[in-house]
Amino acid sequence: MANFPLKKNDVVIVRSGKDRGKIGKVLKVIPEKNRVVVEKVNFVKVFVRPDRSQNVQGGIMEKEAPIHVSKVMLYCEDCGRGVRVKHKVLEDGTKIRVCARCQTNLEKS
Repeated sequence: MANFPLKKNDVVIVRSGKDRGKIGKVLKVIPEKNRVVVEKVNFVKVFVRPDRSQNVQGGIMEKEAPIHVSKVMLYCEDCGRGVRVKHKVLEDGTKIRVCARCQTNLEKS
C-alpha cells in the first residue's frame, strides 16, 4: 500500500469485530502487514515464562494485538463518528487531512 491512511496517535473507531464501536488511539503502525495496534482494543492473553536474568515474573499477561486497517476508521470529534479522509493543500503548500463530511482539520496540532 503506497499511502498508508493512518498515523501514530490518530484517534480511530473500530468498525467491525468483537470490539466494534470502541474508540482508541493508534499506538503502532505496521504498514508491511496493513495493520495497526489500537489502545484498549483487541486484547489477547500472552503467556510469559519467568526469567530470573531479566527479573521477569511469569504468568498470564494481556496486551493489545494488531488489527487490520480495514476494520478501523479515523474518528472526527465534530461529527462524532468514523469518517473518510480527504487531503487538502493549504496556501503555504502543506498537505493536511480533513474530514470528508464537515471539512474539519484532522491533523494533530
